[in-house]
Amino acid sequence: MLTLASKLKRDDGVRGPCASNPASDSTRRVSVRDKLLVKEVAELEANLPCTCKVNFPDPNKLHYFQLTVIPDEGYYQGGKFQFEIEVPDAYNMVPPKVKCLTRIWHPNITETGEICLSLLREHSIDGTGWAPTRTLKDVVWGLNSLFTDLLNFDDPLNIEAAEHHLRDK
Repeated sequence: MLTLASKLKRDDGVRGPCASNPASDSTRRVSVRDKLLVKEVAELEANLPCTCKVNFPDPNKLHYFQLTVIPDEGYYQGGKFQFEIEVPDAYNMVPPKVKCLTRIWHPNITETGEICLSLLREHSIDGTGWAPTRTLKDVVWGLNSLFTDLLNFDDPLNIEAAEHHLRDK
């Protein structure tokens, strides 16, 4: 997989060490987010749950990727659920933006794809929200857990789905 670090090395080799141009250097600067993402994506791919797959539509843009979760247990076993993850410029001070692309009847995911997962909130009452110490690996494992142990019927985002479950599992 082409990473941002390898792309920058290749670009440096093409230009050569003496071809320094202040204008092109400033446009070529790597953001803090992108430096973090090179490291975090490598860690994520090494520690991906067996029920998840990550897809980078553009390998040069590590800040946008898709996650597929295929639960192997629970109510959603055998399903295939797509998520879109976009990492904002202010990452790691703010959480990634996540949307479920698969229409699903789930107490913590609305039919329009909004997700209720405490670690995706900037400010959380229970203290389990986003913190700069969290990583993409935490986000992926959290999304994976929405289909097993983090399935929450007591404090749902989709109240109708939670009530339906309580009436008829």
